[in-house]
Amino acid sequence: MTIQETIQSMAREAKRAARNLISLSTEGKNRVLLRMADALVEQKEFICRENEKDLAAGREKGLSDAMLDRLTLSDKVLDSMINGLKEVAALPDPVGEVSEMVKRPSGIMVGRMRIPLGVIGMIYESRPNVTVDAAALCLKAGNAILLRGGSEAIHSNLALAKVLQDSLAAENIDAAAIQVIPVTDREAVTFMLALEEEIDLIIPRGGEGLIRFVSENSRIPVLKHYKGVCHVFVDETADISMATDIVMNGKVQRPGVCNALETMLVHENIAADFLPKAGAELEKAGVEIRGCAKTCALLPNAVPATEEDWPMEYLDLILSVKVVSGLDEAMEHIVAYGSQHTEVIVTNNYTNSQRFLKEVDASAVMVNASTRFSDGGQFGLGAEIGISTTKLHAYGPMGLKELTTRKFIVYGDGQVRV
Repeated sequence: MTIQETIQSMAREAKRAARNLISLSTEGKNRVLLRMADALVEQKEFICRENEKDLAAGREKGLSDAMLDRLTLSDKVLDSMINGLKEVAALPDPVGEVSEMVKRPSGIMVGRMRIPLGVIGMIYESRPNVTVDAAALCLKAGNAILLRGGSEAIHSNLALAKVLQDSLAAENIDAAAIQVIPVTDREAVTFMLALEEEIDLIIPRGGEGLIRFVSENSRIPVLKHYKGVCHVFVDETADISMATDIVMNGKVQRPGVCNALETMLVHENIAADFLPKAGAELEKAGVEIRGCAKTCALLPNAVPATEEDWPMEYLDLILSVKVVSGLDEAMEHIVAYGSQHTEVIVTNNYTNSQRFLKEVDASAVMVNASTRFSDGGQFGLGAEIGISTTKLHAYGPMGLKELTTRKFIVYGDGQVRV
């Protein structure tokens, strides 16, 4: 078969599998998820052998140490996948939940039932553990999933898919519910994005270039976030010690993730007291500060910021800093340069905190907490398949409920419309 025929065939099989999953009980889903966890333990040698093929190819191609680290299925990563399967099995099943039942004047009862989306297309880079994490969440939500990982992880992804599919088959569940596209040619993505009759939702995970390509070329709805340009606004009433801790955690703990802090906005009335203290801690941690003129005057080691710095997602130990006149200017800056990911205000002023929560448009808006809390696990979702900065149909970290939708259900006893 051609690449196009291969992708179409797999998508049709996924659609068939999705229909079969509708009748699968919560107990059945949980049982197969736990079987998958056991299978990862049993098949560890096979998985690691296939993973080594990817690592060897990556070393030959000259991939960076960071990229090779993301590719490696270490004991720690395997344990995380195993525990993730068990955690998803333990989560409440949203499918079939009925809510908002009301009796209408006609006598009919109208409510809403939560149902699977159908077939999820996942396009992602580097980390093969995404294969298991995404498959587990989609299966628990009653969806089939068609996975297209990066070419650098093809052997690892196919090995993991085989283990998962064998577990499905052992439970008499259609193995096409979880499929990895075995084609490394980039044309596969283009063909996948055209299958609007078979695939209900596309979720891209990776760099901004990948996500923009998917968004611009897909005929299928896309849930995405391009980047995480997250801000902290330190208000004039902020506790300086608290603000320093929040900024340090947001920037330094894991600078290479999408919920890391990238820009700090500081009220001019607190800048002289706050910036030297926070700046010293940041510099001690190896953070390069790129500041406005007022920031550079207070922090001699800061580098003057350019216009290109304000919308930048550094994913590194670099922080842009701007002194602002107050809350209004801070919010205007966020409107101009934010990415609708996560925004934070540090303040002891209740009125300002409530204005910030209400007026700032982002998928997560926080008061006196680190941007690093913008995460499905931290928000109590149990696990997440990604973060959406689009508003239809999900906004923010996406857990099980965001992998479902709701349909109207009606009970009557013979009513006809007049």
